[in-house]
Amino acid sequence: MPVAFEVAKSLHARLDVLLVRKIGAPGQPEYGIGAVVDGENPQLVLNEDAMAFIQPSDRYIEEEKSRQLLEIEHRRKLYLGSRPAASVLGRTVIVVDDGIATGGTVRVAFKALGRDGAAHIVLAVPVAPRDTLDLINADVDDVICLATPEPFDAVSRYYEEFEQTTDAEVVRLLQEAERFERKTQRPR
Repeated sequence: MPVAFEVAKSLHARLDVLLVRKIGAPGQPEYGIGAVVDGENPQLVLNEDAMAFIQPSDRYIEEEKSRQLLEIEHRRKLYLGSRPAASVLGRTVIVVDDGIATGGTVRVAFKALGRDGAAHIVLAVPVAPRDTLDLINADVDDVICLATPEPFDAVSRYYEEFEQTTDAEVVRLLQEAERFERKTQRPR
């Protein structure tokens, strides 16, 4: 969110959140077999290879989807109050991430944005490995990445400070972005 805030401010663009919650394999929650993606029409995106390997039951997938949708709803209310998810239909969407290692989460987000009718999807990221960006290129219209170090260790290695962003900080940045957007709007 801190990186996205700066991008939105410099572009005079609306800042919003796209919440993605991983669905882990039964008994192995860190092994992602899919994800639920927030948006005007929340979506379930499954990793077909992982699904074929793990073969979870339909009931497990539905229960996990419901559980993650509840968490998404909770976070959206916490971050944005009653403001609904922004429509991306026919719009250019810039997905900003503080850094990408494997690309799994953003690729799920791109699929959901495409299904929701985004006209143009751009990834903006300060740091990511070249091979991951090569995979992502097929999912987006443009990629802007400042550094592709080799070898790539971890995103945190390329920051002086890399603390977990708190819910309070997300709320503050979204509110500040909204005030900035109102203040800088041009008369039509």
